[in-house]
Amino acid sequence: MKMKLTMLMASTLAIASVASAEMVVVVNAKNPASSMTAAQVADVYLGKDANLAPVDLSEASAERGQFYTKVAGKDAAQVKAIWARIVFTGKSQPPKAVSGSAEAVKVVGANEKGIAYVDKSAVDSSVKVVLALP
Repeated sequence: MKMKLTMLMASTLAIASVASAEMVVVVNAKNPASSMTAAQVADVYLGKDANLAPVDLSEASAERGQFYTKVAGKDAAQVKAIWARIVFTGKSQPPKAVSGSAEAVKVVGANEKGIAYVDKSAVDSSVKVVLALP
C-alpha cells in the first residue's frame, strides 16, 4: 500500500510539473516577425506554410501533445495522419524532432527560418518568443 501511495504521489508531481511549465513558440532572433497567431503556427506545423522550418519535440514528450492540442486542436494520431498524407504526396517532410526544449532552442538559434515550441525557461538570446501558449 505504501509503495502504491509513493508511486501515485510521484506521478502526480510529474504531471503537475509538466502542467505548470509555460510553453512558448520561438523563432530565430533574426526573424522579422514579432508575433504570430496560433493559426499561423498551426499552419507551419501542419505543412500548410513552408516559409519556416519547424522543430518538433519527440513523440514521447507530453509537451508535444499539449502543443498540438492548444495550437491546432489536434491529437497526436491526427497530426501523424496529416503528415503521412503530406509525405505520401511528396509535398514535404515532417518537422525535425529533437529531444527537448534546450536542443530545440539550439536548432532554431542556428537557423534563421527555424521555429519551435519550448519551455519558457529554455529561451535565450538566440531566439525570440512570438507566441505564449496558455
